[in-house]
Amino acid sequence: MKVAVLDIKGKETGRKVDLSDAIFKIEPNNQAIYLDVKQYMAHQRQGTHKTKERSAIKGSTRKIKKQKGTGTARAGSIKSPLFRGGGRVFGPSPRDYKQKLNKNLKRLARKSALSLKQQEKAIIVVEDFTFESPKTTDFVAVLKSLGLDSKKSLFVLGDINNNVYLSSRNLKNSEVITNSELNTYKILRANNLVLLEGSLEGIESNLNK
Repeated sequence: MKVAVLDIKGKETGRKVDLSDAIFKIEPNNQAIYLDVKQYMAHQRQGTHKTKERSAIKGSTRKIKKQKGTGTARAGSIKSPLFRGGGRVFGPSPRDYKQKLNKNLKRLARKSALSLKQQEKAIIVVEDFTFESPKTTDFVAVLKSLGLDSKKSLFVLGDINNNVYLSSRNLKNSEVITNSELNTYKILRANNLVLLEGSLEGIESNLNK
């Protein structure tokens, strides 16, 4: 599948690149996408939530009233969940939310997400570029040239480029990553996927293993 390569001014360079049909033109697997996104979201959870149960409450252990003859329910401790300041019943405790998925399923999910973006014609291939210094205005100019200034965009680089990354960091709707950081959630979250020429080889090698 041939796709035209644009420059940072949004004009065609006259060159075309071949996007692999095995990655960008498969039948999307919705179940694989669901599982991969679910795993990514679960991994964002810290799992540090905790409340104090009665064993963690500080307080006297004496029996607060006699067992019988009060006309009310028996009570053995001020730390009981029934009293104000007592422990919580079945409260949350620290836990690990990590989930395990096999590599083949994760690759299928990413291929499916890329194929969905290609079906939506939301993939743009841009020639490699850099900036002399980190400057947000330079990155905003690139977005305007590509018609992405009002849309969520994901730029995928071949290698780490600090000047491009730092130039985009202040922008709410744009994110810059390398091909090794590409995942299903980020692909689907963006309205447009901008692939730099240098990233294509890495994407294909990562997803064709």
